[in-house]
Amino acid sequence: MKAAHRRFPLFSSIPSWLLAALFFGCIATWHMVRSESYGVIFSALTRGLYTTLYVSLIAYAAATALGLLFGLMRISSNRVIREVATFYIEIVRGIPMLIILYYIAFVGAPSLVKGLNWVASPLIEAGLFDKISVRDISFVVRAILALTLGYSAFIAEIFRAGIEAIPSGQMEAAIASGMSRRQAMQHVILPQAIRTVLPPLANDFVAMIKDSALVSALGVQDITQLGKVYSASTFQFFETYNVVALLYLALTLSLTLGVRVLEKRLDASR
Repeated sequence: MKAAHRRFPLFSSIPSWLLAALFFGCIATWHMVRSESYGVIFSALTRGLYTTLYVSLIAYAAATALGLLFGLMRISSNRVIREVATFYIEIVRGIPMLIILYYIAFVGAPSLVKGLNWVASPLIEAGLFDKISVRDISFVVRAILALTLGYSAFIAEIFRAGIEAIPSGQMEAAIASGMSRRQAMQHVILPQAIRTVLPPLANDFVAMIKDSALVSALGVQDITQLGKVYSASTFQFFETYNVVALLYLALTLSLTLGVRVLEKRLDASR
């Protein structure tokens, strides 16, 4: 058995539950492929796969950048900056994602449009720009913005924990060598912290893939929304949601396996 593990290191890194899930997933996929009705459902729902991935990737990239900013603000020596970041993080983390989605879509977007029109009112009156309408902001954009704001609060705490895990002596040594605090953070602390937070960041991306199903509440044509529409029109609820579940499992399990491999490599490099 040990020889097999040495020969197939990737296989040995896969947990038993994941192997079982992959096994049953392959059986379910084989059964669905053989069924004509499942083939029609697959072709109908895979169009939403692009939307799910598009929304998740854009929102997560933006949430990571915003989370890093708030994570750095959270450990700032300036009390005002620190309190502002703490206020944002604690408030956003305490609100369910679906409520944030509704709030951004139906309150935040109209308010943003009013603010932009007010700022650009001289240019609009001069005829240089047209007045912006709420309909100009698509529900896909609103969904991306909501997921960005919601996940940035959690990612900020991941970055904060990763930075604080680095011994304080390294910051002091960098400053003593002539670096400024900003340079020490950029060249010494952050590179080490990023290696530490990569696995939890990847796990958060898996969570966002699943939470992206919430955007169907806005009518965004993702996997879940197309599944709702198809099942309502054909009454094939069992078959349709089997395909929906399988598509999400294929995404999340493949990402979970990637996270496991990443953790193994980081542990080995240390």
